[in-house]
Amino acid sequence: MNKPPVSLKHYLAQHKRSIALTVLCALTTVGINLTMPYIMRLGIDGLTENTLTRDELTRYVLIYLALAGLATWFSRQLRRLPQKMSHQVEYDVRRDLFDHLTRLDLDYFRGERTGDLMTRMSSDLTVVRNAIGQGFLQGTRTLIALLFASIVMAWIAPKLALLIFGLYLPVGFFFFLIFNAMRRRQKELQEQVSELSNFAQESFAGIRCIKGFALEPRRNGRFEAASRDLASKEIRLQAIRQFLWPLMAFWFSLGTLMLLYFGGRQVVAGTLSVGVVVQFLQYLLYLQWPLLSLSWMLGLVQRGRVSWQRIKELFESEPQIADTEQTDPSIQHLDGALDWRDVSLAIGGTPLLHDINLQVPAGKTLGITGPTGSGKTLLVSMAARLTDPTAGELFVGGHPTQTIPLDVLRRHIGFAEQEPVLFSQTLEDNIAFGLDKPDESVIPWAADVAHLRAEVDGFPDGYQTILGERGVTLSGGQRQRASISRAVARRPQILILDDVLSAVDTHTEASIMQKLQPVMQDRTCLFVSHRISTLRYTDEIIVIEAGRITQRGTHDELIAQPGYYSELNTLQQIQQRLEEDE
Repeated sequence: MNKPPVSLKHYLAQHKRSIALTVLCALTTVGINLTMPYIMRLGIDGLTENTLTRDELTRYVLIYLALAGLATWFSRQLRRLPQKMSHQVEYDVRRDLFDHLTRLDLDYFRGERTGDLMTRMSSDLTVVRNAIGQGFLQGTRTLIALLFASIVMAWIAPKLALLIFGLYLPVGFFFFLIFNAMRRRQKELQEQVSELSNFAQESFAGIRCIKGFALEPRRNGRFEAASRDLASKEIRLQAIRQFLWPLMAFWFSLGTLMLLYFGGRQVVAGTLSVGVVVQFLQYLLYLQWPLLSLSWMLGLVQRGRVSWQRIKELFESEPQIADTEQTDPSIQHLDGALDWRDVSLAIGGTPLLHDINLQVPAGKTLGITGPTGSGKTLLVSMAARLTDPTAGELFVGGHPTQTIPLDVLRRHIGFAEQEPVLFSQTLEDNIAFGLDKPDESVIPWAADVAHLRAEVDGFPDGYQTILGERGVTLSGGQRQRASISRAVARRPQILILDDVLSAVDTHTEASIMQKLQPVMQDRTCLFVSHRISTLRYTDEIIVIEAGRITQRGTHDELIAQPGYYSELNTLQQIQQRLEEDE
């Protein structure tokens, strides 16, 4: 996998033409705006010296109006180009970031909060976009305006120019102090936004639990406290940021006053014309908005730097399971045979699986059972490389899993989980989720295999029924059966069913198993279950206890052996008799 770029310069480099045109428009706009006061100066000096003719005055007015029209057009382009570029950069970053996140491992998402990830992909990206668009626009125009205006003023009246420059030098020192404080507070603010987003996401995802325990007042109180903290951090940040605007306004007013005083004295002394003083005043007026917006622009850029750093942290997270130099791209087809050779697994230093040696021939069905937490799900997850062994090796189709391209391996697998995740789309979209191309004939077949078709036909909208978030509009059993349908719909070479019948009754279980049998016979199947009535359909059964295979054989062989399987069978028979008696 190619590592995604983590430098913002990489994304900006793709828009060199827009950047060049923006700089060109800024140069042209500033040049025109600096020329207009010169035209005004010629007219004023001509009037004060009584040397200006009517034709010359008319010509100056027309030139001034033409320049104003050109400045307006170029100023419009100056705003349009960086704004368009910023949206394009935002699109590119969001696309690459989503692609990168989908390649990260399950372990990464177990340690990250969904609300924080959503904030970085939404709020932080918006801040970065504004920093690029408005920051680049105002920054380019301000820097060019300050540079060229300073050159022109120094050329016209060096003493007045030095007076103005000396007045603005202390502003840089204040900016340095203020922006250091803003950087810290901006980071605290963005982290608090993530905290609040995560709290809201968890609250709405667990709303049934909150209502079940009648904890709405307590949850509301915690949300109010987090919101108050966010408001407090925002106020502290704005208290610093808003200080910059009046500071610049005061310095501008002071500069205007000093220009009128010292320039006026030179006019009285006859060493300077009124037109030059007016030209200087026009330049100060022209620089007023860039100088006043300088604080806002720098604050925007500062916020963008903080937000980009948060986004960059996501890009720098590397998946532990990915294609490597060992990957053989020539492997495109697998026959479904599975072979665990001396496989052990430890997570966070805790051993979970020990010395697993297991072969499942292609086309055979392996039943897996054992106490809760014994490692059954971890074992089958290795087949799809959701987890890699820390010792030993797993072969799929005769190839070590590390040599098989990840997308090829997972394309051959259909995985149905005990707690399936369904998306807020139609039922049809969820069943066809693993298909490259929609196939209307496959959807009813897959639903029928999972004994779901009759119930779907009773839905008002059938397969077009919109499921709520995570499929909450369906019952637990219906969600599991939808997951089975999704897994079998892609007709995988390897079918993994991880305790997918735990939420259905025994009658529905029997119907599903009857329809699943032909499907299981055509492919390799790993069937995790706690129900003996389900496991008896498999070709072979293993029992995992404390991360080790403790029993192995057919249903009849394990019934005859003392151990977990026969005890489980006895308990379930007693339970079945009690239910029949009731």
